[in-house]
Amino acid sequence: MALGRLLGMREDWIEHRRGRDGELLGWMRPDGEGFVVVDLLGRDRTAPVDWLEAEEVLDELGIGYLAEPFEMRLEGDAWLRVRLAEVSAHRIRVKKDDWGDMTAPQVFYSLPFPPGDALRPLSG
Repeated sequence: MALGRLLGMREDWIEHRRGRDGELLGWMRPDGEGFVVVDLLGRDRTAPVDWLEAEEVLDELGIGYLAEPFEMRLEGDAWLRVRLAEVSAHRIRVKKDDWGDMTAPQVFYSLPFPPGDALRPLSG
């Protein structure tokens, strides 16, 4: 069994890369006659759409959302504000948000791919 399959990624997912530099933008997962767009965090971003629309969605989505603040679920349903430090189909590493304080200790956490409900965009 392939490592990606063990980690939540299926073997039939099709990579989509940005044309100008080859940066991975996400995947297209076959679903019936169409494809579901999956972002770099393993989240479904569309219902089944045709190939061209799936590519367009991924191109438009880009990677900018990875720079936004997120929240990571702690024990007891508490949430911690974090920033993404590393994103791959093997794991997601987040860093406790220190608001740019260079003297603050660096606190990292590892999450599985996909992180499911353990990670969400910061609301509000």
